[in-house]
Amino acid sequence: MNLSLIGKTALVSGASQGIGKAIAIELSLLGANCILLARNSEALAAATKDLDVSAGQSHHFYAIDFAVSDGLKNLVESIVKEHPIDILINNSGGPAAGLIFSEAPEKFEAAFKQHVVANQILSQAVVPGMKQRSWGRIINIISTSVRTPLDNLGVSNTIRAAVASWSKSMSNELAVHGITVNSLLPGFISTTRLDAVASSFAERAQISKSDMEERMKSSVPAKRFGDPSEIAAVAAFIASPAASYVNGVSIPVDGGRTPTI
Repeated sequence: MNLSLIGKTALVSGASQGIGKAIAIELSLLGANCILLARNSEALAAATKDLDVSAGQSHHFYAIDFAVSDGLKNLVESIVKEHPIDILINNSGGPAAGLIFSEAPEKFEAAFKQHVVANQILSQAVVPGMKQRSWGRIINIISTSVRTPLDNLGVSNTIRAAVASWSKSMSNELAVHGITVNSLLPGFISTTRLDAVASSFAERAQISKSDMEERMKSSVPAKRFGDPSEIAAVAAFIASPAASYVNGVSIPVDGGRTPTI
């Protein structure tokens, strides 16, 4: 099985912590050069130091706010002029918890811009080079809410579904060029995002956060939260040459929690 990414360059968003950082680490271990994007330059610098360089990899990072579309577009266009991108990881923190009916329309607009629009900007910048090389991987980190909407995450459920549809549409258009587009659907993964969601759920249920976490774990057949490295392992396979015929799918990585086939 060919898992080597030596000579490939990955652009990883949301890479300063959590799932994004874990994916960058895993890709670097397979030999990829990694370019990390997130808002916090100090956290990005620290994350870059954790990447493997044993195969001569070269890693870079850039601080950017995905809510600033023009800034993101300018940055990624400048990046691809110096670093042809073979692998794009679309990953961004989800919208805050809240009941859908109570949310202001502006929150939907902001979330759509941060996720769907940002994904479009990044893809439009990197895909021309992928087409020239007849090889590319676009991997979107979404949520199991694509399959089963989660309570008290109204904006997130809505936007995540939009990203999944965007991803499938893109996969149909780009496959002929040797470019695959797939999505990973993390379940309850131990990140700062899950910590915030658990706190919100606990407040709404009027129980302690620790009790809520136990309740959440009990809903997972594996009876535990996942680790970011477990998402990263699947992402690394999808990014590899071995996954060349895996295209247009959304793969739950959730310990079996999603109640669908």
